[in-house]
Amino acid sequence: MIFNFTDQTVVVTGGTRGIGRGVSEAFLAAGACVIATYRSNTAAAEVFQDANEQYEDRLYLRQFDVATHVDVVSFFRYLEEKFEQFEILVNNSGIRRDSVVGMMAVNDWNDVIQTNLTGTYHMSKIAVQHLMRQKYGRIINITSPIGRFGFAGQANYAASKAGQVAFARSLSKEVASRNITVNCVSPGFIDTDLIADLPDDQKKQYQDQVPIKRFGTIAEVARAVLFLADRESAYINGAVLEITGGL
Repeated sequence: MIFNFTDQTVVVTGGTRGIGRGVSEAFLAAGACVIATYRSNTAAAEVFQDANEQYEDRLYLRQFDVATHVDVVSFFRYLEEKFEQFEILVNNSGIRRDSVVGMMAVNDWNDVIQTNLTGTYHMSKIAVQHLMRQKYGRIINITSPIGRFGFAGQANYAASKAGQVAFARSLSKEVASRNITVNCVSPGFIDTDLIADLPDDQKKQYQDQVPIKRFGTIAEVARAVLFLADRESAYINGAVLEITGGL
């Protein structure tokens, strides 16, 4: 299936690194105008922008924190002034602060929940106000199977990702009558810098858990996002598409 997002505008939070970068680049290759956001890593954002200079007329970067409501309000004000409308929001921003619960700092709990879950709420809340007026839209949350399985040392992350799924399912029912769908993509072990930095024995341990016996690629995750964002996927709503190799 060849995707065509010409004349559509896409917002990808955390869209300059890792899976977010792959999603941004896939939309650009499919003809979309992309606004990729990031919080703090300016160097990575510049590398991403330089690598995609062929799309300079359709690629925009914005720096802000999805966990801060006033920042999100300011971003959507910019979006409304700069673009006639937008059609797609990908909630990809996320952080981890791993620790067992008994030793977890309160700030580490709060930061993860604020960025991963409350950030999804902040972005979606204002996005649906715009999308409902134009009676069309796609919202896609990048969640994780950890929200379903739970991993030791990642209670905050697991809770935030499980919350994203519940949030999407509730929101999908609220906006469906306006031709807006809300879904999740749930990547498992994906071949990113995070995996590459692990010790070889740990990488093998993770790989052995996957029935397909390999890590997924960023391109495979991005393709799933584009599938759910496509106009032809209009009857998929409140769903979780797992890209896990069968975990």
